[in-house]
Amino acid sequence: MLIILLGPPGAGKGTQAEMIVQNHNLVYISTGDILRKAVREETELGRKAREYMDQGQLVPDNLVVEIVRDRLGEPDCANGSLLDGFPRTVDQAVFLEQVLPDINMQIDRVLLIDVDEEELIERLTGRRVCSDCGANYHLKYKAPKVRNVCDQCGGDLYQRDDDSLSTVKERLEVYKKQTEPLVEFYNKKELLSPIDGNQDIDGVYDQIKTILGDL
Repeated sequence: MLIILLGPPGAGKGTQAEMIVQNHNLVYISTGDILRKAVREETELGRKAREYMDQGQLVPDNLVVEIVRDRLGEPDCANGSLLDGFPRTVDQAVFLEQVLPDINMQIDRVLLIDVDEEELIERLTGRRVCSDCGANYHLKYKAPKVRNVCDQCGGDLYQRDDDSLSTVKERLEVYKKQTEPLVEFYNKKELLSPIDGNQDIDGVYDQIKTILGDL
């Protein structure tokens, strides 16, 4: 089984990914992780990727997809894998479609966690982090007992730069430009399953569980 998990920043993909891989015996695959691993282990593809990275350039889509293909072909992926947030563009999706037959694999389902933009902004801008111990909070969903003070160590809570309103809006715009064409791409292939991500964690996972149970 090969599942792709898509969703905007703040949709809760990481939380759902953990539950999916644990309960469906899938291997979690993050392209960032496997790209760094290939470079670190100096595989043939890793050496090619490093040439681009050392020059401050993006690794080309076809090379990233080849690295993903090699990872999917490893023995531990025989029972199935979950690709988190990949592909990110239609070009990557086309390349992935072309290489999967090399390893006798196909995409079974693309899960799209869909969340209203206002809700995403509230989730992302409400996050706070302790400056001393790194504990995470949220002004709405996991508020500290004393405003701006960490429950665990008494340290000051702060908002990360990438959680500021302007940065969050920028991130969401990038996601829209990259992913909306990808949603249409997979919808035409009848692989896309939209999920209401405005629900609580268990409600979202119940929908996912139903979808995966039909495969």
